[in-house]
Amino acid sequence: MRLRGATGCPRSGGFTLVELLAVLVVLSLLALMSHRGLSAVLDARDHVRGEAGKWRELASFCARFERDLRLAAPRPGRTVTGVAPAWHGEPGGASGARLAFSRFAPLEGKDVARRISYQVNGGREIELWLWPGLDVAPAAQAERFPVLSGVRQFDLHYLNSELVWVDAWPDASGGPALPLAVRMRIALVTGEEIVRVFALNT
Repeated sequence: MRLRGATGCPRSGGFTLVELLAVLVVLSLLALMSHRGLSAVLDARDHVRGEAGKWRELASFCARFERDLRLAAPRPGRTVTGVAPAWHGEPGGASGARLAFSRFAPLEGKDVARRISYQVNGGREIELWLWPGLDVAPAAQAERFPVLSGVRQFDLHYLNSELVWVDAWPDASGGPALPLAVRMRIALVTGEEIVRVFALNT
C-alpha cells in the first residue's frame, strides 16, 4: 500500500524544500552561536593575557625600584654645575615626580655605584636614567630605559626624621641625607591606582 500526501500524490522518501530550508536555518543559527561563543572565549583570553602582562610589568618595576632604594647611598654626587644632594626628590609637573639619588653597587657585582633617576616621559612611561658613575663628567650622558608603561600619574613622598611625609627632598627639617621611607603612588591609564611604601636602609 503506497502513502499519499494531502493532494493524493504519492510521497517519495526525500525532504521537501521547506524542510531543507528549516534545517539550513537551524544550522546557521548554531554556527552563529558557536562563532559568538568562540569570539567571547578568545576576547576573554586576550583580556586575561593583557591584564596578566600589565601586573607582571608592575611587579617587576616595584621589585627593581625597591632594590635600588635599598642600595641608596648617603653620598652627594659631583656634577658640572656643582654638588647634587645624595637624594633629590621633586614633586614634578602634571605627570608626576622626579627622583634622583646615589646608589651603591649591588653585591652581585653586575653593576657599579652610580647616579640614577626615575621620572615619567612624554609617552606615559616611567623611565630609569643611569649615569656611568656617582660623579657626572661634563660629557657624560645618562642611559634611559622605560621600566613601566601606561602611567598617568607618578607621585612620591618621603618620610623625614620627624615622621612627616613631604613631597620634596632635601626637606626643610635639615635632617639626614636620606629619608626614612618612600611612599609611591602610581595611577595607570586604565584607572587602577597602586600605593606602596618602601623603607630605606638608613
